[in-house]
Amino acid sequence: MSDLSFAEVSARLQARWPEHKIEPTLERVRRLVELLGDPQKAYPVVHLTGTNGKTSTARMIDTLLRESGLRTGRFTSPHLEKVTERITLDGEPVSEQRFVEAYEEIAPYLDVVDAEQENPLTFFEAMVGMAFAIFADAPVDVAVIEVGLGGTWDATNVADGTVSVITPIAVDHAHLLGADPVTIAGEKSGIIKPGGTVVMAQQSLDVFEVLLRKAAEVGAQVAREGIEFGVVSRTLAVGGQVVSIKGLGAEYDELFVPLHGEYQAHNAAVAVAAVEALLGASPETEGRVTTELLQAGFEQVTSPGRLEVVRQSPTIVVDAAHNPHGAEATAAAVSEAFQFQPLIGVLGCMKDKDVYGVLEAYEPIMETVVCTRNSFVERSMPAEELGELAAEVFGEERVLVRPHLIDAIDDAIRLAEEGAVALGSGGVLITGSVITAGEARALLVRKPKDDKR
Repeated sequence: MSDLSFAEVSARLQARWPEHKIEPTLERVRRLVELLGDPQKAYPVVHLTGTNGKTSTARMIDTLLRESGLRTGRFTSPHLEKVTERITLDGEPVSEQRFVEAYEEIAPYLDVVDAEQENPLTFFEAMVGMAFAIFADAPVDVAVIEVGLGGTWDATNVADGTVSVITPIAVDHAHLLGADPVTIAGEKSGIIKPGGTVVMAQQSLDVFEVLLRKAAEVGAQVAREGIEFGVVSRTLAVGGQVVSIKGLGAEYDELFVPLHGEYQAHNAAVAVAAVEALLGASPETEGRVTTELLQAGFEQVTSPGRLEVVRQSPTIVVDAAHNPHGAEATAAAVSEAFQFQPLIGVLGCMKDKDVYGVLEAYEPIMETVVCTRNSFVERSMPAEELGELAAEVFGEERVLVRPHLIDAIDDAIRLAEEGAVALGSGGVLITGSVITAGEARALLVRKPKDDKR
């Protein structure tokens, strides 16, 4: 029986240095995993970085690998609603009990590292140690690991990816990673490891050049979207889209992907290539990847908080886009998948993001934007300040300010219903940050009472 409660463990972890503050060193986390017996070496790793699309792609890879008969662990961040979402076994978040047990197992080693180092382990470093230990203990056949921030200095980079995946790179966290995609690519290329395979989503030519140079330096094999693999065709379908994908080993036709947006089709192609690279599919071998396996896997894919419909009448969509590149993709996907008349936006953003760029991405599709604030007071932009920026982009007459999220949602629903040109034609898009998306889900999605796993 554990001595600590889940709430106590969560509080102890949150009391550590927050994950949005980083120090460019792997010394602490490397010492931690050394004390734990290097659990990250107990299984092959698919390691993902990039600016947008990491979590959706990680979830796709996880689902496809499970469909192939492998036991998986998945580590992603940040979480939408509950910290246990970050660590999954066979697609399901670990239970509160297992989370507490894992913390208690590594706590003595956390204390050792804290005492040895100039600065104690961060929240994210402790979470990485817990995840690696849980996966080794399970044990898993493969771990799908998403970086927290960047690549070279990210705590997850103590693992060596058999397959490295780099989703589209754009500008985000500029104060930490660099002010342009080429500089950021240099940081993210740090996850490409000797003897592995790197699967690259479509990038600008300058970014491709940086990634290819790194791959050549370490002797990694390369698979590039648009050259070695890619999307052949896509058509809209009820509840998602039908995609044909040229893979590394074969072409896979008519795959139903139950997610909206062209970017999710590209995420699917990247996921297929990553799975092929891990399982050995190539033009010379039959491998273990078939159209039937992919179809069965993709049918099970979900991506909470990514263009997720959480309510009907009016339709309410929640999305975690938090930078201009992501917001542009979301705006395009909403316009393609839905015919909202009108679309009312609810925006809650972090003040360290390019908020003006996010507003510009949404202005063409939103009739009115309701500016609000999530509960992360340390980082979130005050609703009034967000409203002032929104007025510059939308015009004052198209902006409302509601400091509390629940009030903002209520007003957005009212406006969508009042402005509907036909019954049910109005829609609400709640977006701006992962925190805002998660808090909206908590308010709007009905859930079972408790997770007893």
